[in-house]
Amino acid sequence: MTGQIVTRFAPSPTGFLHIGGARTALFNWLYARGRGGQFLLRIEDTDRERSTPEATEAILRGMSWLGLDHDGDVISQFDRADRHAEIAHHLLATGKAYKCFSTQEDIAAFRETARAEGRSTLFQSPWRDADPASHPEAPYVVRLKTETHGMTVIRDEVQGDVKIRNDQLDDMILLRSDGTPVYMLAVVVDDHDMGVTHVIRGDDHLNNAARQMGIYTAMEWDLPVYAHIPLIHGPDGKKLSKRHGALGVEEYQAMGYPAAGMRNYLARLGWSHGDDEYFTDAQAKAWFDTTGIGKSAARFDFKKLENLCGQHIANADDAALLHELEAFLQVTGQPALGDLKSANMSRALYCLKERAKTFIELIEKAHFILTETPVKPDEKAAKTLDTVSRGILSSLTPHLQNARWTRDELEEVMSRFAEAEGTKFGKLAGPLRAALAGRAVTPSVFDMMLVLGQDETLARLAQAASPARE
Repeated sequence: MTGQIVTRFAPSPTGFLHIGGARTALFNWLYARGRGGQFLLRIEDTDRERSTPEATEAILRGMSWLGLDHDGDVISQFDRADRHAEIAHHLLATGKAYKCFSTQEDIAAFRETARAEGRSTLFQSPWRDADPASHPEAPYVVRLKTETHGMTVIRDEVQGDVKIRNDQLDDMILLRSDGTPVYMLAVVVDDHDMGVTHVIRGDDHLNNAARQMGIYTAMEWDLPVYAHIPLIHGPDGKKLSKRHGALGVEEYQAMGYPAAGMRNYLARLGWSHGDDEYFTDAQAKAWFDTTGIGKSAARFDFKKLENLCGQHIANADDAALLHELEAFLQVTGQPALGDLKSANMSRALYCLKERAKTFIELIEKAHFILTETPVKPDEKAAKTLDTVSRGILSSLTPHLQNARWTRDELEEVMSRFAEAEGTKFGKLAGPLRAALAGRAVTPSVFDMMLVLGQDETLARLAQAASPARE
């Protein structure tokens, strides 16, 4: 195939952006972006009873958070209904489709007789080759004249050649009796008109491909390249559902996972490039190809997701990470950092990023700069601030008042002080963590002191050493 690559993501706006749909969007995005192509977004809103504006907005928010930018305007399938009907009428006029006047009762009777006689219950309309002069004045649907002999072969980039006997395919309805087009027709017309060259979608659409190919053939349109990807299963091997955890992309944002880590994990979920687990967007775009997609269902693994997200947080640009952290606070209804805390966070990120797998963990590690003063230690930290520990903090303060505020100097002061007290620095760490952060688990004491600065550090030590805490 020559010319520009064009892929599309075409979700139905009946709910949130499912994690499986997000992976489909990602695969299409990577395939197009890695080849200088276009990635289009179409909202398949033909089901007017179930489609909602709120669901469309949820899909757009999920795409935005994942960073999956699309080219051109968002296409509404419903808005193109006249174009879909136009193609059905063209097929009717060229003899490749026909009017079927069979009622639901007629179809039910046909199937009952077929079952009784041991024949296939696939409906065969008596109107397929009927003389138009015999057509009654009655409601009708428009059906495609499907090939009755031979095989339809779906040449699939993932599944290989999938062969379906044509006598197993019915004459698909194109227009309902009220003149409205069906989804199967709309998909084909939209993909053709949008210039889609590659259809990458879930393998639950594999059977649809055979029927949709009939429309392409009847219209003498070029077929797209198909790649039907296996669905995502839970850790137990069963279809991913709510019982396995979060399903909607926005839930993962609210759980504090960084978008880059989510993209990395979803790309790796069912696709591989050698043994590479962690990779950047640039690498994913360069490497991604349908040949790397496996045929079996991928299993969602939260531990692998967290591991990759931790690596992406650790390697992220500080400014970009801070920006995404602010977005996380907003979507979870937490107060914005403000200028002072934002500046402190920016200065502290070097010691916060390591081993934080989510923004929730990052914020917890940053408690020492986000907490209000005087610092109120939690129950575990408070146990380290007994009378003896407060006395040690008081004795330590003068040594720090005259210290140069560098890591080497602070480590030297602490080492000398611990030796003079006949103890080890490890014994001082607990009270210092409690005083500076109010937590038993924190970043390095020295990192906290450097980030807080000399004045704030001394003030917190003085507050912690105060007998008023008793």
